[in-house]
Amino acid sequence: MTERRSHFIVAACLISALSLSSCGPKPANTHTEQRTPDTASSTTQAQSAGPNRSGWPAIVTFGDSLTAGVAGRSYPEQLQDLLDEHGYKYRVDNQGVSGDTTTDGLARIENVIVEKPALVVLEFGGNDGLRGVPVSETRNNLEEMITRLKRASLPIVLLGITLPPNYGPDYVKEFTSMYPQLAKQNHLKYIPFLLLNVYQHPEMMQPDGIHPNGAGNHVVAQDVFNLIKPMLVAH
Repeated sequence: MTERRSHFIVAACLISALSLSSCGPKPANTHTEQRTPDTASSTTQAQSAGPNRSGWPAIVTFGDSLTAGVAGRSYPEQLQDLLDEHGYKYRVDNQGVSGDTTTDGLARIENVIVEKPALVVLEFGGNDGLRGVPVSETRNNLEEMITRLKRASLPIVLLGITLPPNYGPDYVKEFTSMYPQLAKQNHLKYIPFLLLNVYQHPEMMQPDGIHPNGAGNHVVAQDVFNLIKPMLVAH
């Protein structure tokens, strides 16, 4: 087993905390992440203390709880800080909703398109995997989201995740490889596993073992910033 594959397997145990207390037998598909409101309101409150960004082009972060945030400051909030610090005049709009599957994301993709953002940061799939949704269905939903965003001439970056090894090596391999395949097929910049630089550090994780805390989300935000920086226009 390569070191990289080992990292992915260890990280997968963290992801399983949505429905597992440990990496044991595969859970029933009904044990999925509980849906909670997104953090758009907290983002708006954080932004109200800063400059007036109402006329700035938007960067929409679109995904599930890893985007919405659970407790502490979400990665989109901290991404806004990094943009401000580096002189990039963009407004981050957090459209993450906890518990969302790719089907849910596809159902609300028009909310992103009508905003006409300068960039879409796309992060979905974890809840599909935990429910045992066929990878082909998850991939088709992601592909349709990407197609509709591209049809609207919206730039996209893709954020990938992985799954617990107890979901079966064939399923996990197919699921994990879905992200680089979609990125290559659609010529997208991407991150293979969003928490790769966080999951090994318990002090950066929430007690649930899957969601980053404020410190972890700072690292995630830095990784996303490094990914999108070449696509930004300096002001």
